[in-house]
Amino acid sequence: MTDSAPRRARVRAPELIGKGGWLNTGDQQYTLADLRGRIVVLDFWTFCCINCLHVLDELRELEEKHRDTLVVIGVHSPKFVHEAEHQAVVDAVERYGVAHPVLDDPELATWKQYAVRAWPTLVVIDPEGYVVAQHAGEGHAHAIERLVEELEAEHEAKGTLRRGDGPYVPPEPEPTTLRFPGKALLLPSGNFLVSDTTRHQLVELAEDAETALRRFGTGTRGFADGGPDQASFNEPQGLALLADGSVVVADTVNHALRRLDLATGEVTTLAGTGRQWWQGSATSGPAREVDLSSPWDVAVFGGKVWIAMAGVHQLWTYDPDGGTVAVAAGTTNEGLVDGPGAEAWFAQPSGLAATADRLWLADSETSALRWVDTDGHVHTAVGTGLFDFGHRDGAAGQALFQHPLGVTALPDGSVAVADTYNHALRRYDPATGEVTTLATDLREPSDAVLVGEDIVVVESARHRLTRLRLPEEAVRVESVAHRTRRAATEVAPGRLRLDVIFQAPAGQKLDTRYGPSTRLLVSATPPELLLKGEGADTDLSRELELNPAVSEGVLHVSAMAASCDDDPAGGTSRSKTGGEYPACHVHQQDWGVPLRLTAGGTDRLPLVLAGMDEQ
Repeated sequence: MTDSAPRRARVRAPELIGKGGWLNTGDQQYTLADLRGRIVVLDFWTFCCINCLHVLDELRELEEKHRDTLVVIGVHSPKFVHEAEHQAVVDAVERYGVAHPVLDDPELATWKQYAVRAWPTLVVIDPEGYVVAQHAGEGHAHAIERLVEELEAEHEAKGTLRRGDGPYVPPEPEPTTLRFPGKALLLPSGNFLVSDTTRHQLVELAEDAETALRRFGTGTRGFADGGPDQASFNEPQGLALLADGSVVVADTVNHALRRLDLATGEVTTLAGTGRQWWQGSATSGPAREVDLSSPWDVAVFGGKVWIAMAGVHQLWTYDPDGGTVAVAAGTTNEGLVDGPGAEAWFAQPSGLAATADRLWLADSETSALRWVDTDGHVHTAVGTGLFDFGHRDGAAGQALFQHPLGVTALPDGSVAVADTYNHALRRYDPATGEVTTLATDLREPSDAVLVGEDIVVVESARHRLTRLRLPEEAVRVESVAHRTRRAATEVAPGRLRLDVIFQAPAGQKLDTRYGPSTRLLVSATPPELLLKGEGADTDLSRELELNPAVSEGVLHVSAMAASCDDDPAGGTSRSKTGGEYPACHVHQQDWGVPLRLTAGGTDRLPLVLAGMDEQ
């Protein structure tokens, strides 16, 4: 190493192992030795996780800019049972436009070797095969790019950098009418409007739910208004009819709401700036001036458009009359907490359906069906939290879903739930408190619409709409219950030192202009697990006390740190939409760490937000 090269901790990178094998490599299998001479970024992700999807988008520009030196490898590490199915991973890689190799690791072998604790986690490996950095959560692409540039220069000088084409081989495109459609809407004409999510378009289908009549959007990722052939979307999802007969569209990856004029095909932007909402951004105001975060579905309730803001675990509203947006419910903390809207916790709300007195929602990461009343209070009908899921019918208190994405109000006051990872359509009846199964053998259903006595289901992973007769009798299925598959961390009862590791990236410093630049929030399931240390503070280390009477539980940790470029001249960066903003960055991550209390367990729990744990 030259004298000018930066000194950093280096740990030999463990081998890449995954029982599911490699995707996007033309059936070629790879080892780390095959990648020697390249800078490698391992992206530990799972396709249910909205933060993981954000990171996929953050990495696109970095991959393109450094394509001859950098290899990004997705290590798919499942949370839900369905995500351990190989075909589901194949589908997800295409669905989300993953343009790099992916290792399918259904048994979490590589996850364990790298001691990963959170989705998403990014690990940087230098051209000589050493781990030089680790980051958890979102917002790290700028820091990784800086490190990549340093590694390029350092290893170019040493002669250990190998340039050239990477191992990515794109899959052959499939000629289907729809490709991973997300949501559907029954139009007044009797036709269907469908968000053709992976093709970045909206498609109008005839009453047969098969024949394509019109397409809206160029079919490539973009954020442009205009006519049906000029406008562009980025993985659109939810759709709802407005009072004027137009359609509001949740344009998910553009972090925007769009408006489609069905008569002319003209697309305009109603809300959002194209930038993702971060802690500290405005939470209300003129709709075109406020950042949003992965809006996944929309529904009209109480005269406003309610938005399932999956990216920040909240519900927002858009007021068509005033042209404003505002947070309606949720704190941005991820979990399942009922109560007044301002105190409720959600986990990736992804489906909405309105009746006269209730807004139903599919809260996907808690595998829950929840609802909001006309006073804005949040209630849970089915579901217990982030770690319990399965396929179990019966009384709502013990019934289970698995990552539902859609919900549909039925004429009798009950609701149909698109139980996505169970490949099923379920029904909850508030009158009896019972959950039943309406249909099985669907493939990742993500939405459904009522058409007379039929229900038309969006079978996302079969790339089609499927018409079913609403059965009078529910289908009987064998009950299955699951818990999250991650191994518990063994900790000693009593005092536990929690250390969130954050090292500001090279060339940056903590941003203290508006007060403390860090925040740590700690809670537990069950709550009695924590005798001391619960709540929020600004210090990233905390002394916890664990209750010896509780044998196991989950520690919920949410950390945030803000850093700015250390430039006395006040450097700026240019946003994707063309404007300038201060070159400051927010790093944030939520962990749910399963704990098992045992006498021989550790008394320190390190969680890496950014950097390396050197203790």
